Order: sequence, then C-alpha cells, then structure tokens
Amino acid sequence: MRILLFLATNLAVILVASFTLRLLGVDSFLAQNGIQYGSLLAFAAVFGFAGAIISLLISKKMAKWSTKARVIESPRTPAERWLVDTVRELAKNAGIGMPEVAIFPASQSNAFATGWNRNNALVAVSEGLLHRFNKDEIRAVLGHEIGHVANGDMVTLALIQGVVNTFVIFASRVIGSFVDRVVFKNESGHGIGFFVVSIAAEIVLGILASTIVFWFSRRREFRADIAGAQLAGRGAMINALARLKQESEVPDQMPDSLQAFGINRGARGGLSALFMTHPPLEKRIEALQTAQL
Repeated sequence: MRILLFLATNLAVILVASFTLRLLGVDSFLAQNGIQYGSLLAFAAVFGFAGAIISLLISKKMAKWSTKARVIESPRTPAERWLVDTVRELAKNAGIGMPEVAIFPASQSNAFATGWNRNNALVAVSEGLLHRFNKDEIRAVLGHEIGHVANGDMVTLALIQGVVNTFVIFASRVIGSFVDRVVFKNESGHGIGFFVVSIAAEIVLGILASTIVFWFSRRREFRADIAGAQLAGRGAMINALARLKQESEVPDQMPDSLQAFGINRGARGGLSALFMTHPPLEKRIEALQTAQL
C-alpha cells in the first residue's frame, strides 16, 4: 500500500509541476536555441528529485487521508493498548523511534508503514487483520512493517524514484521536441505538439519506469520478512504469511487491488509480474524457511 500511495502521489506532484512550469514558460525558455541537453538534464534532476522528496515528506499525511486511518492517541480498549505496547516494544528492539500507530477501516487483512524518517514513522493495520489474526501473527506483521522502517526503505525508495523521475522528465521532453519538429514541422520554440506529446510521454514513461520501483519493493519484502522473523520469531512470521496465502486463495476474500502487505491474489507471469509490488507468498515463505537469522 505504501508503494502504491507513494507512486500515485509522486506522479501527481510531477504532473502538477510540469503543467505549472509550462504555464510559466520554463520549457519554452529551455528551447529558445534548440534543446540544450545539459540544461535539460539539470532541470530534470532538480524537479525529479524534488517530486520524490515532496512525496516522501507528505507520505504519512497522504496515507492517513487515503485510508481514513485513525491514529491511536489514547488507547480506548485493551486491544488498542496491546497494539500500541507491541509496536513500542518492537520499535525499541529495532532501534527506531516510536512510530504513530493507527487502525484503518478495511475488511481485508492489511498493514503498512510509511514516513520520511525512521524515528517519525506511521504503522497502520486494518480492522480485518486485527479480527482474524492471532496475537503472534499480528506481532509478526508489525515486526515486518517495523523492519521496513528500520531498513530505511521509504528513503531509499525516494532516491530511486528521484532517478526515475529525472529520466522520465528528460526523455519525455526529448520525445516531445522530436515529434514537434519532425512531425509538426515547428522550427522555433515549442508548439502544441511538444506539450501534448511530452505530457503523454511523461505519463507512459512514468508508468513503465515504475517497474524499477516495483522491483525494488519486491527485493525489500524479503528483508522485511527477515526483520519480522528476528523481532517476532521465524515461526510466527511464517504462520502470518501462510495465513495471508490462505486468505488470498479464497474467492472474494481479498480483492485484486490493495492486499495484506500489498499482495495481489496469486502469482503472475509475463509483463504483469513486473508490476507486482510483492513477491509470491510461497517464495517468501520458502526464503524465510532457509534464511540465516
């Protein structure tokens, strides 16, 4: 969930920035004497990394808003008290600051962690997960999410996304300029062809380049599973993954969108596998069974 929210926020920030810069005439200024690739690359890097950093900084706020998560300020029930105390214990053992703890309304078993700082993060779980998982399994899920925070996955993700944004902004404008001059025969400045094509290319390239972020996400899941096993026990982590696998195989139990740990039902092949945020559960269980803890 945190990956999809981050990507959606990042794409929105980049598109808004692109429209604003076009209205301000920045693109036209860069093309006054033809495309200057050095200047364009510097421009792309500045705004590419700015978009990723802004997305990272507002990731907690966006996650709370989009999932309608309720932060537990003062526990109302013994279950909430146990949840907060467990997160506090796991965070201390992982060497990070106490995250905000939240519960969001969803019948599916789901959990995520996000935040720009390992000492200022958010850990949230769904109502469905709290109702169906036992305490050892919930503890393992929380350990997994704490592992993402302790490993600095969101910060690393933002740096990777900054590089991806730089490529997308640079390449989309090169493509737009080429089409504008070759197809629309515009010899000076930028015409309507450049603006339409570069925006379209920015969206398409942004989606295709997100496969790099998805690949990174899949690799980090194995590390977060190990962190969950170290914090809550290998058996508990395997049991939690096995329960998720069991739920994912029940028709209509878990939709094909955001799932527990961001899982999509079943393994995929071909091009669709490139857009999976998480590895198949059976591979995660197998890796955890043989991992050196």
